[in-house]
Amino acid sequence: MKCVELFAGAGGLAMGVHLAGFKPQAIVEWDKWACDTIKENQNNGYPIVANWNVQEGDVRTFDWEGLKTEIDLIAGGPPCQPFSMGGKHQAHDDSRDMFPATVDIVRKLRPRAFIIENVKGLTRSSFANYYQYILLQLSYPEVNKKKNEDWVEHFSRLQKEKSSDGTNCNSLTYNVVPTLINAADYGVPQKRERVFIVGFRSDLKIEWSFPKATHSFDSLLFDQWVSGDYWRRHGIASPTMPVNLTNRINRIKKNHHDSNSLPWRTIRDVIADLPDPQSKSAQNYPNHRFQSGAKIYPGHTGSPIDLPAKTLKAGAHGVPGGENMLVHENGSVRYFTIREAARIQTFPDGYLFHGSWSETMRQLGNAVPVMLGKIVAASVAERLILAKMQELSMQSKGRGVA
Repeated sequence: MKCVELFAGAGGLAMGVHLAGFKPQAIVEWDKWACDTIKENQNNGYPIVANWNVQEGDVRTFDWEGLKTEIDLIAGGPPCQPFSMGGKHQAHDDSRDMFPATVDIVRKLRPRAFIIENVKGLTRSSFANYYQYILLQLSYPEVNKKKNEDWVEHFSRLQKEKSSDGTNCNSLTYNVVPTLINAADYGVPQKRERVFIVGFRSDLKIEWSFPKATHSFDSLLFDQWVSGDYWRRHGIASPTMPVNLTNRINRIKKNHHDSNSLPWRTIRDVIADLPDPQSKSAQNYPNHRFQSGAKIYPGHTGSPIDLPAKTLKAGAHGVPGGENMLVHENGSVRYFTIREAARIQTFPDGYLFHGSWSETMRQLGNAVPVMLGKIVAASVAERLILAKMQELSMQSKGRGVA
C-alpha cells in the first residue's frame, strides 16, 4: 500500500506508518533541520528510511499531481501551534494553520484513508466550532470554500451538507472518526494526550474504531505498590508509598485482579540500560550527551523517573518549561539526553538526530511517538486490506457469473 506523509518533521509518524506496511511515495517537510535528520539517517544506511523520497518544502507548493499513482493513505500532523495550550490560540487566524492545506491535498489525491494527529488543545471549548469545521471539511473535501467566503459561512454550508446526509455531494466523501487518546495507554512511556482524526473514503464502506488501550496507570500502581514486581524487576528496594495514593492503592488491591491491562511504561523502564550521560561509557551511545543547566522552580518541575514522562514539548526556542527534565528518586534533576528523549518517543536506537540539543529536542517534541503511529496505522491497514479483499472477491464472483 502506498502513502504520503505531510508535515513529516523528524519522521516519527512516517516511520510508524512505514512499519505498519505502507510504502511512502513522498515525505514532505519544510524544516531544514528535520529534513537533515532524515537524510543523515539515509546516508548512514538506516534501513527504514533508506528509500524515502524526502522533499524539503511547503506542502502547498509540492507537485502532488506528479505522483501519478493511487494513494492508499495520507498521514501527517499539521503544525500544532495554532491550537497548543502554550501557543497564542489563534486557530484559523494563525498563518501556521495547515488544516486547509491538508484538506486540499486530500481532495487532490483522493486517498482511501487518512490519519491526522494534533494536540489536545484542538478540542478545547474555545475552538469547538472550528474543530467541527475541520472535521466537516475532511468529511466533504470537495465542498470547496468559495472566493471571498469566510470560514463561518463555509462552515454553515458544510453543516447543511451533513444534515442532508451528503446527498448534495455526489463525489468524494469520508467517514471521519476523531479520538482523543493518551499515548501512555498504548505503551508509550509518556503522558501525551493527542487527537487522532482518521477517515476512510465512504465508497469503501469501512467501519472502524480506534484501537483499544493496552496499558493503564492502575496496572502500574499495582506493579509498584501491591505486587512490588516493578522494583524487583529493576533490582532496587521499594521506596515508601506516597501518602496521596493510599486510597487508590487500597481500591486497586480489591478490584485489580481482573485487569488485563499492562502497566504504564515509565522513564526508568526505557532508560535503565543507558549509562549516566556524564560517565565515560556514555560516549559509546550516539546522541547520549549530558546537557547542563537543569533546575527546579515553580512551574518547572520535570518528570519523575518512575512514571511515564510528561509530554515532551518543542518550546518556543527548543527548551520547554521542565517537561524535558528528569527527576531522580532522590530529587536531583537533569535534562534528558537526546537518546533518552528519543526512547521516550519510541524511536529506535539506531536512528540518529541532526542538530544541537535544543534543536533536536524541538524535533522530538514535535514528533508523533513511532510506536503509537504504528499501532494506529496498522489498524487502518488491516481495514484497508480487508476492504480490498472483499472488492477482489466481488469482482471474481462477477467474472464467474459472466
